[in-house]
Amino acid sequence: MKWAEISIQTTHEATEAVANIFHDLGASGVIIEDPVLINAYRSSGTWDYCDLPEPADIEVVTVKAYLPVDDQLDDKLGLFEQKVNDLEQHNLNKGCGLINWVEVQDEDWASAWKEYFHPVKVSEHIVIKPSWEDYFPAVDDIVIELDPGMAFGTGTHHTTVLCIRLLDELVKTGDTVFDVGTGSGILAVAAAKLGAASVHAIDLDPVAVRVAQENVSMNHVQHTVVTAQGDLLTGVSGQADIIVANIIADIIIQILNDLPARLKDDGAFIASGIIIERLSDVTAAMLDHKFIIEKVVEEGGWAAIVARKGEL
Repeated sequence: MKWAEISIQTTHEATEAVANIFHDLGASGVIIEDPVLINAYRSSGTWDYCDLPEPADIEVVTVKAYLPVDDQLDDKLGLFEQKVNDLEQHNLNKGCGLINWVEVQDEDWASAWKEYFHPVKVSEHIVIKPSWEDYFPAVDDIVIELDPGMAFGTGTHHTTVLCIRLLDELVKTGDTVFDVGTGSGILAVAAAKLGAASVHAIDLDPVAVRVAQENVSMNHVQHTVVTAQGDLLTGVSGQADIIVANIIADIIIQILNDLPARLKDDGAFIASGIIIERLSDVTAAMLDHKFIIEKVVEEGGWAAIVARKGEL
C-alpha cells in the first residue's frame, strides 16, 4: 500500500494542536521528532551508537503522520494547511509551518525505523526494545518489545515516558488498571508487566485496538490485558486502582465528570499528553472537580499529573 508521509515543522507550543489536526484528517497517530528529546538521549549514554544528527535548532519540532495515497489526499492536504494557518487565531504560534509530503511504501517505512530505534531504558525498571534487536537485561529490568507501525512511534516521546515512570512508581501487584486512549498499547503492557492483575486498554480507533492487541500478544500479557474499542471511559465498567490517560488536555478535562465513578476511592489518575501551556487549565479543572493533585512532573515542554479523588 502507498502512504503519504506528511511532515510539518512547528513549535513545541503548537505540537498538540497539529497532532489533533492530523487525527481529524484520519491519521491514527503521529510521530513527533522533538529535538529536545533527541539531544537528551544522545547525551544520556543510553545509545551505544546513534546515526541521528544533533539538531541545531531545538525550538523546531517536526510532526509526521501517514495518510493513504488516494483520491481524497489532495483535499486533506489543503484542509491540513488551512487548519494549521488557523492556529494563529487561537494564539498558537505555528512556527515556520513548513509542510512537506513524500510517498512511501509500508516496507520502506519499516526499514527506515530500524536505523534509529534502539533499546531505551525509560524508567527505573522499564526498557523499550525493538523486536529485531538483542538486549541483555539487568536483574531488575522489565523489557517491553515494540514494533512501531504506520500510526505509532517508538514509545519514547516525553508524554509516554512520563506515564511509564509514574506507572513504575504506582502499580502494585494485583491492581486493576484502565488505559484510556491506549494507542499502541504500550502503557497497558507496562502496567501488566509491573504486576497489575487486570488491564483494560480502550481506544476509539479500530487501528489502535488492533495494533495494541498485537503488542499485547508480542509481550505475552494477553491473559492480563483486554483490548477493546470504546469511547474513553464509556468503554469500561467497574472501578480501577489506576486510570492512565495519555491523550490531550481538552479530552482529559472532558473525562473528569466520569472519572470518580470509575476510580476506586484510594485510586490514582495519571493524566499526560499535556503541553506545558495547558497545564494550568487541566489542574484548574481537576480542582473544580474536587480532585487532589498529588504530583506534577514535566519534561521537554510536556507535563503529567497524578491526581486522587477528594471529598465530594
